[in-house]
Amino acid sequence: MSLATTGVEFVTKCTRKREFLDEMNLVIPWSEFLSLIAPHAPAGKTGRPPFATEVMLRIHLLQQFFGHFDPAMEEALHDIPLYQEFAHLNAGMSRLPEEITILRFRHMLEAHGLGQQILATVNAKLIDRGLMLNTGTVVDATLIAAPSSTKNDKGERDPEMHKTKKGNQWHFGMKALIGVDAELGLVHTVTTTAVNAHDITQAHALLHGEEEVVFADSGYRGVEKREEIQKQHPGVNRQIAMMPGKRKTLNKTTPSHVLRDKLEKIKASIRAKVGHPFRVIKCQFGHRKARCRGGAKNTSQLLVMFALSNLWMVRKGILQGAQA
Repeated sequence: MSLATTGVEFVTKCTRKREFLDEMNLVIPWSEFLSLIAPHAPAGKTGRPPFATEVMLRIHLLQQFFGHFDPAMEEALHDIPLYQEFAHLNAGMSRLPEEITILRFRHMLEAHGLGQQILATVNAKLIDRGLMLNTGTVVDATLIAAPSSTKNDKGERDPEMHKTKKGNQWHFGMKALIGVDAELGLVHTVTTTAVNAHDITQAHALLHGEEEVVFADSGYRGVEKREEIQKQHPGVNRQIAMMPGKRKTLNKTTPSHVLRDKLEKIKASIRAKVGHPFRVIKCQFGHRKARCRGGAKNTSQLLVMFALSNLWMVRKGILQGAQA
């Protein structure tokens, strides 16, 4: 027997990955998440006993943190002791969760819409801490690429994904659209569409209804004319960015034009907050390409990921508050 299998560790360096998991372990509301999942968890009255719900939840979150799909997650659990530690899997266990077990847990979350409930639970906790305000919202979208290859069993691409041209480049995949708090950039609403759908079609779905002002880029021009906006959000003050070409024509020697240019800079500084959650899921969590087929599966995954991004962005404040 080697020392590695006895649990004796002589190397105690705290790696960045361990530090990341330690911080997330402290800020994730485990009890609330488990109470959401418990009514839908398998009972396991026959056959092999199921793994604990908390174990499967921790494995699911590891998938979101490090970009592992089901087969890769199974192998990572065997290869990486840190993952076993985070998932509360003992080194002496006779078996570890298999690919199909991980897949079934993910499907259970999708079937019962628990991704939306997880995001709502996180936001409720943040609101209680005074970290989210209801007065302002910033909306924007990002492209999530999908595999365009047809080298698969069915010989076809995902039928729910489409292609569009942005600039001089073609993209195939979907869009993730979010509404974030204008103060800290925390996500409160998530929707998805095919990549060829215009952002403005989801403008009404990105508002929670209590905001007084909404900030958006120039792609949302004319949003106030849409019927669903007039019915659901008639009194909201909309601060839409000026078209870049029009802004370039402003005369910097004219006082009124100088003021308009300064106003655009202020609006741009506020809109910049919507890019922070996109940076977290794409750079921190590595979610640059859709991992599932179908919009519902990818939407469920994005809801969980944006909930985790909210916790990641305010983790320092939560931990400092807990220590105080």
